[in-house]
Amino acid sequence: MTASDFRYIVVEGPIGVGKTTLAGRLADSLGGEALLEAPQDNPFLPRFYENPQAYALATQLSFLIQRARQLESLRQRDLFTNVRVGDYMIEKDRLFAELTLDADELALYRQVYRRIAGEAVTPDLVIYLQAPVEVLLRRIAARGVAYEEYMDSRYLERVVNAYTQFFHHYEAAPLVIVNAAEIDFAHGDADYDHLFGMVRSISKGRHYLNPLPL
Repeated sequence: MTASDFRYIVVEGPIGVGKTTLAGRLADSLGGEALLEAPQDNPFLPRFYENPQAYALATQLSFLIQRARQLESLRQRDLFTNVRVGDYMIEKDRLFAELTLDADELALYRQVYRRIAGEAVTPDLVIYLQAPVEVLLRRIAARGVAYEEYMDSRYLERVVNAYTQFFHHYEAAPLVIVNAAEIDFAHGDADYDHLFGMVRSISKGRHYLNPLPL
């Protein structure tokens, strides 16, 4: 499989790791469409960071509805559709639900998920960006989103660990694991070109990308 065969690529990873930036660059390079989350459209997210226990379920259901609507278009794709590059997988929704909801809420969420999420569309390629919590916290602070100042480092550590476990077992699509702690895809052209070269010639299985030596 080469980049010309791809119709759906996903960039995933914890909050602040650079998913949206990379997804946008890849979509531009491949002449495709970026399929991006819109956290600003979730009215419950700011309240979740201030009071997670009170707003976890509403926040999660709002994201689930948004993601399910966006991904519905992928089920009707054909051979002539341009590549789409997303900054999330629908499986992410369940991952965060399991982190934030209590047992009763999680049971309700799972019922709703089965009703509206449908069968997940498997990406042709997944790029997983990983970085330590301290790096993520610095990047989150630098982007200056007001409600993210309430983010708890312990919560972020749980998110990082959940992603690590998920991708340790992930085999549904070719996977590129990127050590993004010292890579800035917004400005680092050399590292981006290195990754894009890998994407253009990817094969099955699991691949790893580390920062280029200085």
